[in-house]
Amino acid sequence: MNQIHTKKINSKHIVITLDNAGQRIDNFLIRYLGKIPKSRIYQMLRKGEVRINSGRIKQTYKLVEGDILRVPPVYLDEQRQIIPSHLLRQRILDSIIFEDEGLIIINKPAGFVVHSGSGQSYGIIETFRAIDDCYKNLELVHRLDKDTSGCLMLAKSIPILRQLHSAMNNDEIEKSYSALLAGRIADNKITIDTPLRKANTKLGERMVIIAENGKPAMTKLSRERIFQSATLVNIKLITGRTHQIRVHAASIDHPVIGDIKYGNRIINREYKKQGLKRMFLHAKTLKLRSPASNKHLTIDAPLEPVLCEFLEQLAN
Repeated sequence: MNQIHTKKINSKHIVITLDNAGQRIDNFLIRYLGKIPKSRIYQMLRKGEVRINSGRIKQTYKLVEGDILRVPPVYLDEQRQIIPSHLLRQRILDSIIFEDEGLIIINKPAGFVVHSGSGQSYGIIETFRAIDDCYKNLELVHRLDKDTSGCLMLAKSIPILRQLHSAMNNDEIEKSYSALLAGRIADNKITIDTPLRKANTKLGERMVIIAENGKPAMTKLSRERIFQSATLVNIKLITGRTHQIRVHAASIDHPVIGDIKYGNRIINREYKKQGLKRMFLHAKTLKLRSPASNKHLTIDAPLEPVLCEFLEQLAN
């Protein structure tokens, strides 16, 4: 019978430096206590086991330089830690398409979550941290859905992360996507400007819906190629809301093909028979200024060969 080996991590007092100032306490603890389940971290915060300057704080508290953080003793079940396979780690390394002193950009494969949680033991960020200690401080700058491929940015430090978030908030980073939408789109260009908000269905499923009381959201579509019953479009995001492209595309009756959440089941089934095994949504290009070198960057992530082959199949 296998024994479970438990390791105790003693309580610690940590003085917050400028590098971590501005970061949410829950995100800091998730990174600092990387092998501890997130549920345990949030439990510590709810119960007041984590203290800042001897006082209780909420999970949304943002760290301030000079804060004294008390991390309580925790126990780590070493046997249950799941480490990404060597094959997966190598695949993520091979996906790097740009790297400098402050930033890594990868061409994220479809089917990979960006971080652990919701039944996923690890994601892109945990896989990087498992590769080598040089990646232990990596932080996600933004997110892509599990089934979306393409450009994903990771910052090498908290100061770089803050600079990139500031650039995103000031519309200084331009993102464009490629998507295959159902049906033939008549107009060369379409602008969709409808607010979005998160909601739960009667079955408890989390969805994003169009709602007057939602957050402003704008998507610009440019037609690139028309097929018999589908249209390849280039998409420029003016805002960056959760599931924005997928919801906006569905709202004009041209859903993303392969989208099982907001798409058309019958259309998805037909295209699956033709060989499309994933959602056709790809983060194609990033345009930004590197915080490390101050150089203007234009980074393109090539479509996966399987998508290129599928487009040629449609054309023929």
